[in-house]
Parts: sequence; structure tokens; C-alpha cells
Amino acid sequence: MTPVDTLPNQYNNSLQAPHCQFQNLIWKGSLDTLSFDNSAIKDKLLTLNKPCYFVKVGGKIGVTHEGYLSSVENTSSILRVPINTTATTQLITFIPPITLQQLGDPNFLAFHGVKYAYVTGAMAGGIASEEMVIALGQAKILSSFGAGGLPPERLESAIKTIQAALPYGPYAFNLIHSPNDLAMERQAVKLYLKYEVRTVEASAFLDLTPNIVYYRVAGLSLNDANQIEIKNKVIAKVSRREVATKFLQPAPPKILQELLAQGLITDLQAKLADQVPMADDITVEADSGGHTDNRPLVCLLPSIIALRNEIQEQFHYQQPVRIGVAGGIATPQSALAAFMMGAAYVMTGSINQSCVESGACDHTKKLLAQAEMADMTMAPAADMFEMGVKLQVLKRGTMFPMRAQKLYELYRTYNSIEEIPPAEREKLEKQIFRKTLAEVWEATATYLSQKNPAKLGKAVNNPKLKMALIFRSYLGLSSRWSTSGEKGREVDYQIWCGPAMGSFNDWVRGSYLAEPHNRRVVDVADHIMKGAAFLYRIQSLKIQGMEIPQVYSQYCPDSSQLLEI
Repeated sequence: MTPVDTLPNQYNNSLQAPHCQFQNLIWKGSLDTLSFDNSAIKDKLLTLNKPCYFVKVGGKIGVTHEGYLSSVENTSSILRVPINTTATTQLITFIPPITLQQLGDPNFLAFHGVKYAYVTGAMAGGIASEEMVIALGQAKILSSFGAGGLPPERLESAIKTIQAALPYGPYAFNLIHSPNDLAMERQAVKLYLKYEVRTVEASAFLDLTPNIVYYRVAGLSLNDANQIEIKNKVIAKVSRREVATKFLQPAPPKILQELLAQGLITDLQAKLADQVPMADDITVEADSGGHTDNRPLVCLLPSIIALRNEIQEQFHYQQPVRIGVAGGIATPQSALAAFMMGAAYVMTGSINQSCVESGACDHTKKLLAQAEMADMTMAPAADMFEMGVKLQVLKRGTMFPMRAQKLYELYRTYNSIEEIPPAEREKLEKQIFRKTLAEVWEATATYLSQKNPAKLGKAVNNPKLKMALIFRSYLGLSSRWSTSGEKGREVDYQIWCGPAMGSFNDWVRGSYLAEPHNRRVVDVADHIMKGAAFLYRIQSLKIQGMEIPQVYSQYCPDSSQLLEI
């Protein structure tokens, strides 16, 4: 055993012991296992699957994984264990091992068959791509395919690709509410039922529609033990209490009767629907990219958890609905904050858009990797343009937000294209559309004649609607340009993004994840979760009264740290 007098004197790790120390426990072990320098101590803290004992020896605090604790009753020494004739050891504090599975709700892991409580959310237009879903699924991480805005044949192809690669999951598909095209919403549900897609992420819903109810209830049955079996799982993304209430409650009787009358569900399924909530999980969406209410997470999450508790008291579900969070989750700190506030799981979005597996083009990924937290703004949404609904986008490196807002102002001011002053129309044709408005309408009419003839018929006799459809064509194309990498249209790219992107870039600056070509979704997930667990250890020590220098309080992404995960 190393004598105390020979311990290194050059190390000053700045660790300070708490005022209250253990009076009934001592550490027993070899001095050779103690580390006294900053680097070695941090390595021990990063080794999550082992305990850390903080021991004072000869006036210095060292850290070790080895040895064991013993009560004073089991030793002949009171408080101190002789090491040699001139020095003693003293247990300062300790922290137990921690696994990533301890963060969040363990029921979430079992229910979805995943390795930890981390999900990547859907980004429409296939930005949350097949490659992304498959890469994460192979690592046993749940990911939702960005089905929003995709035609049925493209969605069907994605289902086949993902199911072939992940026959046993986990994976999810997005079901986005389409108030202006409920037929597209219904087509997505039909495909999900046809191919037995067992998990959907329902987003942008303002109210329950027959489509989401149909998907949910069509998967209800009784097993051999006469228990309700929920085959079609729903993760609902919400940002308002009134919408959360609808997903926390059973399906509305009126919609169930409609589905029964259409022969889409059975009498048994309708009865079982009274005993289960519309969603298994609710993702509380705070300040996120794309559609968002810009809600502060620290206010929204406690409110929805309290609402869940109230409704659970009313319905007494066998398994209470789990509440997770999205919007602003980009770093270990934000993930840990969510878990400590009671989140069952965390969901990331914007940050995955800059990863290798994302469906965004390389130019978009570079812009995202340069973004700062203040580089976001709100702009009109293509799918709810006439309603004045906005979504959050990147403004740095693109003129889309300004041009989209100009279109909405013109829509609000005038009743038809013809009413717009000639000078303004000329600007639209030269700067935004780069073709005449007549040509834009011709292309729009051709598209609608194939996809939505009824809407085309209405627009012919409604100048205001015709103007909206012309303007919406720019908004719709701009998001596709961002994914396809349309040359010459870079300044018009519509890039859905929240401030989490800037927070992520700040965190990874100087690390291997700073470059987009190094950003892989599984690495990002692992680093955020491991970093959250590491920071939990640091906070535990601080709560116990340890003074922890800043050098120990940062988790920086390093590829070597992933080997043990």
C-alpha cells in the first residue's frame, strides 16, 4: 500500500469537502486506486457504471471506484482508518453508479422496446428520413419518420423500406393534421393500418379527427387474459392544455358512432375505446422548429403533468399517460432539466436536421451548423396560410421569412391578384416567383387538377382563394428546395428550426460534432443522454455540499466516450 507521505503534492484539484460529512460510514480500500488530478477524477466521474468515493487523505481529496463502504460498528476505528503511523483517510461523500436507463420513465422503455427515454421527432417532407429512422432503430432508439406533406406513394415506399430494415422496430411514423386536406390525412391512416405500422406521432392537431380516432381504435382488442391490448400506439405532440385534454381522454362517442356506422370499427372496439386514452404518450412541445406556440418549457411541462394527474384520477387508466418533452432539447443540460422536472422522455428535432442521415441538402445542413440561438424567426405556414398560422424557421442565410411575410401581408390587404398594384406584382414575379403570376397559377391549377380537383373548382370562382393558392405554392416549394438542394434558390430555402439548433452548436463547438459531416444521429443521442447522466452526478455532489470546480461540470462530446454505451 502506498504511504500517504509519498502521494503527489503537485495536484490541486480544488475539490472542497462539505461541512456535513459522514459520521457512520468509512471507506476501505487501497490508496493506489485514488486519483488526485483533474483529468483522472473527471474520467472516473464519466465512468457511469461504477461508484465514485471521495476520500480525504493527508489533507487532499482523491476519488476512486474501488474499495467499499463499511459502518463504524464494523471496524475498530471510529471515523478514521489508519493508513500508516502519520496519516488517516476520511470518507467525504460518494455517488452510486448510474445507467442511462434510469433517466425518464422505465415504462416508456418497456412499452416501446427502446434502450433509453430519447426520441427523435418527425420533420416533414422526409427530412426525418428513412436513413435516420433506421440508424436510430438499429441502436434501439425510437425515431419518427417525417411523413407530413409526402404523397401516398412516397409514404408507402418509406414504410416498406423501414419495415424491411426494422422488422421488429422500434420506429414510428408521423400523422400530421391537415385541416385543408383531410383526405391526405385519411390516406396516411389507411397506409398505416394496411402495413400494420404500430406507432404514430400525431402532430399539429387542433382537435381530434375521425382519422386519428380510427387509427387508435382499430388497434384495440382483448388478449387471452381478457385484458385490453393496444396495438396501435399514439404519441401526441401538443402545446396547449385543451388539445392535451382531448388526447388524455377516451375517444369521443360521436366519432366512434360515425366510425361504427361506416363499418370501420367493431362494437367491441368501440366499447374498449371508452377505457383507454387516445394517446399512450404526450410530448409537450415548447419552443420548437416548424409549427410551434413558442411556449416556455418550464411553464408548460408542469401544467400538462398536473392536467394528466387530474384526468388520471377521473378515469383510472391501468397505465397513466406518460408526458415527455420537445422543443429546446439540444444539450445534456436541457435533457437533464427536462428529466428533473418529471419528463418521461425527451424528444429532439431541429438538431437532427443537421445530421448526416437527415433528408435536408448539404447547403441546408451547413447553414444549420452555423446557426445561433437568435437566428430564428416566425414565418407564415404553407398548410395553414389563410388562417395566419406561423412556424419557426431559420432566418440566417435565407430570405424566405421576409418574402413569405410579404405574401401574407398582400393576401390580407387585397381580395385578388388583380387588386395588387402593378409595381408590387412586378416585384413578386421578378424577386419571389421568377415567373409571371399567370404561369404560377397555371402550374398550380395543373397540380390541383390531379391532387385536389374540388379545391381547384372553388378557386376558379373565388379570387381570394386563388390568390392564396398562388402564394402557397411558393411556401410549399421553398421547403422542398431545402431538401432537394435546388440550385439558384438557396436564398429561398425554408428551413424549419428552433433555438435548440443554436444551443447545440454552442455545445459542440470545438468538438468533432462541430462539422456537419461528423454529426450522426446515434452519436448525438448517445452524447446527450450520457452527458445528462454525467451532469446528474455532478449536481448530486453539489446537493451534498461538495464544491465542484467548473472543470468537472462540462460534458464535451468525444467519440471515445461512446465506447461503453
